[in-house]
Amino acid sequence: MKEIERRLAVSRSSVSLWVRDIELTPEQHAGLVRRNPAYTGQLKGSNANKERARLRRRSYQLSGRRRVRQPDALYVAGCMLFWAEETSAAGAVRFSNSDPEAIRLFARFRECFCVTDDRIRVYCHLFADHVSKQQEIEQFWLDVVGVPRTALRKSMVNNYSRLSRRKRVNRLPYGTCKLVVHSTEIVQTIYGSIQEYAGFSRPAWLDC
Repeated sequence: MKEIERRLAVSRSSVSLWVRDIELTPEQHAGLVRRNPAYTGQLKGSNANKERARLRRRSYQLSGRRRVRQPDALYVAGCMLFWAEETSAAGAVRFSNSDPEAIRLFARFRECFCVTDDRIRVYCHLFADHVSKQQEIEQFWLDVVGVPRTALRKSMVNNYSRLSRRKRVNRLPYGTCKLVVHSTEIVQTIYGSIQEYAGFSRPAWLDC
């Protein structure tokens, strides 16, 4: 990264962003070791950090498995809604729906983890015919979730073609709403509970 930074005259943060998803081949690792003996120590440190993070995720899942022994209808409902929605979690609880009651129920799910309003992010996915009443619709979803306007993030407006416009009008009158809470601990706890409820194991979830 230092060499890229020097050659391109850019910041270290920019280089880090560019290369963060690159997987090096064994030959490339060997080349770095030859050029920089300290790289071996850096690599060991990185692997150790990854393993510690994985162990933390495993402990959260075990906590989630234990939690299912406590009867709690709201907790069961929240876990099942999350599972039905399930996308790549990447350290965040995400739930998206056009049904206000489904959003309202999932918003209540935060009570199971004592999530405060300031940790909730609300995103609205709207359509072109919503633009004239965008603020009204955004406020509708905020009221459903029960959080202040500070929780709202920039809405996405989906413009459609002239052909599809006739089909879209009056469908999903409030668009869709997505709730996001960033927390690896909550995600992994839910994953552990889902596996315990349904009686299966999914090791891949440890890497989410």
